[in-house]
Amino acid sequence: MNPALSEIVAVLRTAKKILIATHVFPDVDALGSQLALGNILRSMGKQVYLYSEEPIHYILDFLPGSSRIGIGLPALDEFDCAVALDCGDDRRLGKAKDDLQSIHPFAVIDHHSGHCDFGDFRWVEPGKSSTAEMVYELSLAMSEDISFETAYLLYAAIVSDTGSFKYASTSADTLRIAGELVARGVKPAEISGKIFDNFTKNRLQLLQEVLVTLTLYAGEQLAIITVTREMYRKTGTTGADTELFINYPRSLHTVKIAAFIKESEDVVGVSLRSKGNYDVARIARKFGGGGHSNAAGFKIPGARVEQVQKQLLDELHSLLETREIQDASCSPGDLSDR
Repeated sequence: MNPALSEIVAVLRTAKKILIATHVFPDVDALGSQLALGNILRSMGKQVYLYSEEPIHYILDFLPGSSRIGIGLPALDEFDCAVALDCGDDRRLGKAKDDLQSIHPFAVIDHHSGHCDFGDFRWVEPGKSSTAEMVYELSLAMSEDISFETAYLLYAAIVSDTGSFKYASTSADTLRIAGELVARGVKPAEISGKIFDNFTKNRLQLLQEVLVTLTLYAGEQLAIITVTREMYRKTGTTGADTELFINYPRSLHTVKIAAFIKESEDVVGVSLRSKGNYDVARIARKFGGGGHSNAAGFKIPGARVEQVQKQLLDELHSLLETREIQDASCSPGDLSDR
C-alpha cells in the first residue's frame, strides 16, 4: 500500500468525529468525493460533519445525500480529525481555512499537479483522474464495502472530472474502477444525463450570451470566452451556471488552449483548458492559481476583465510558441540524428 495512503487510513481508523471539507464552489468531483467519504466513514461508526462555506447549487442537487451538507462552521473543538478533499492549495478551503486547519490531525487527499503542501498528513497523486478515484482506493484500503449510493457518487465524480473518460488523465485503473462501480448498479446513461444534459432555459440563455464573446487568436489555436456580471443579471443566473462552458471553445478542432474569463462582484476568475502537451497549470500558477496540466484556473481580486485578458493572452501566446519550438526540436528527423 502507498505509504501516504497507509497514514491516512491509520488516522481515519483512530478518529471518532471527523470534519470533511472540500474546495469552495465545489464541482462534481469535489462534492461527490466529500459525500462518498462521509458515507464510508459513517459505515465505520464514525460521526461525520460535511462542511461547506455556502449552500450547494441546484446543478449538484442530483448527487444523493447533498442535503446532508452542513453550511458554516460547527464547534471545532468537538472534532478529533479533519479531511480536505480535492484542494491543491489551502486557500481553496475558503474563508475558514485557518479555522479548519486548527483541527488536528488534518489530512489532505488531492490529485492536483503543483499541489502546495498543507495539513499534517498528505496523500497527493497527480496521476489520478479524480479525487473520487482516490476515495475508492481508500475504501478498499480500509476494507469497507461500497454501497450503491457511494458508487453513484464516485462514478458521477469520475465521469465529470474525466469529461466522460476523454481527458488524458483517464487510465486503465480509471476505467476498471468505473466498471466496478457500474457492476454495483450504477447506470452510466442516467448519470451522464444529470451532469451534461441539465440545462434550464436561463442557463441556456447564458450560454448563448457567452458564446457570442468567443474570440480566436494565433491562427485559431487560442480561444477565449467571457461572462460578465451583466450577463448573469440579464439571464437570472449565477457563476455556478457556467459549469462546463469552457468545453465549448476547447471543442473547436483548431484550438489547442481555451480560456474562460469570469467576472463576479469582486474578483475575476479564469478557467484554462488545453489539449496535448500544453501545460496550462504553469500559467495558472503565475497568477496564483493551479490545477492540472490540461485543466487549471486562477482568480484575481479587484481586477478588470480587460486587464486580465491582456495579461493572460501574453502568457498563452508564449506557452503556445514555446511548445511549438520544443515540438520542432523533437521532430523524427532530429531524433534519428541522436
